[in-house]
Amino acid sequence: MAPPAEESAAPPDRRAAERARRAAALRRLQEQRRARAGLRSTRRRPALAAVVVTLAALIITITLTGALIVTAERPEPVPLASPLHIYPVTQVVAGACPAGTQGITEQTTPSEARCYHLSSGIAIRQVAGLRVQPGRTAGSYDVAIDLIAADRRAFGELTRIAAGRSVAFVVNGRLVTAPRVEVPITDGKVVVTGSLGRAEADRLVSILRGP
Repeated sequence: MAPPAEESAAPPDRRAAERARRAAALRRLQEQRRARAGLRSTRRRPALAAVVVTLAALIITITLTGALIVTAERPEPVPLASPLHIYPVTQVVAGACPAGTQGITEQTTPSEARCYHLSSGIAIRQVAGLRVQPGRTAGSYDVAIDLIAADRRAFGELTRIAAGRSVAFVVNGRLVTAPRVEVPITDGKVVVTGSLGRAEADRLVSILRGP
């Protein structure tokens, strides 16, 4: 009885060659995959760079536009032909101020006067804005003044010291008005109030601004 037939086996050198071939094929496949991945990455980078450049350009445009808007909204100071002097009032007494008094006389009627005693104040020589506007009472008008930054701080300090008292607004040696200060005014918005008609308010602005 013949022995059972055995399956033929590949020689050892053929098996090694087959393994080498398969390893080489696997390496080629991996290299191809890496190459395709690198190509996709390279394609993405220019697009990403374009997005970054576009965003940077947009940011620069916004920044420049904002700077131009801020510059455009900042008005040039307007020099005053006649400075506006503002003094804290320390006392008001009947009669004209005696010679040598640090004060100013208000002629209330042809026969009556009042003396405003004043302490050291400030002089406004240029402003950011100057205009006439309707007053709080019917038929009255105010002169609105927007102070520049340096005078805004000085006026805020003056009104802080004078809070609860009056301050005198003087132009060309004449008392325009002496309103009472209730709280410090720090926003630089000064409103010259009083019994000014439209013609008087326009004349005051004309005196301050000059020809």
